[in-house]
Amino acid sequence: MKIQLTLIAALFAAASGTARAAAEPTVIELNQTGCQFVESENGVDHGYAPATAADCKAINAKTGDARLTGSKVLELKPGKYIFRVANKNVPYELGFWLRGAGLSGRALLPSVSGGGLSTGVSRDYAIELKAGEYLYSCPLNPTPDYKLVVK
Repeated sequence: MKIQLTLIAALFAAASGTARAAAEPTVIELNQTGCQFVESENGVDHGYAPATAADCKAINAKTGDARLTGSKVLELKPGKYIFRVANKNVPYELGFWLRGAGLSGRALLPSVSGGGLSTGVSRDYAIELKAGEYLYSCPLNPTPDYKLVVK
């Protein structure tokens, strides 16, 4: 009887550990360089060297649509995530904004945002994502609106 109870306790502990591990958020790392998220553009750092956000607006006016067309759509499952965003080499403060795509999506889907990313700093943005389409960007860098799909 004691062996059965020990086995049941061990199975319960293992199952509890699995459930706890499954509840842990998944970390998504994103690195910002001038006017872009590197991972979102298939790992290509275009080497832009903006001194101000206005420089990125001018760069994106020329190259943003083409870069966005070739960008990687981030596909995730519903669940808890931490977006670990780093400012790799941009000489001014950056941020991060993830929100539902489209007006109705903004009203229904969760969002997360924040700033404070000076050069060399990274910050975590925690969110639980539901099924739907999202956009993420940095309005301070500024970057294109990259697409994220949760299904």
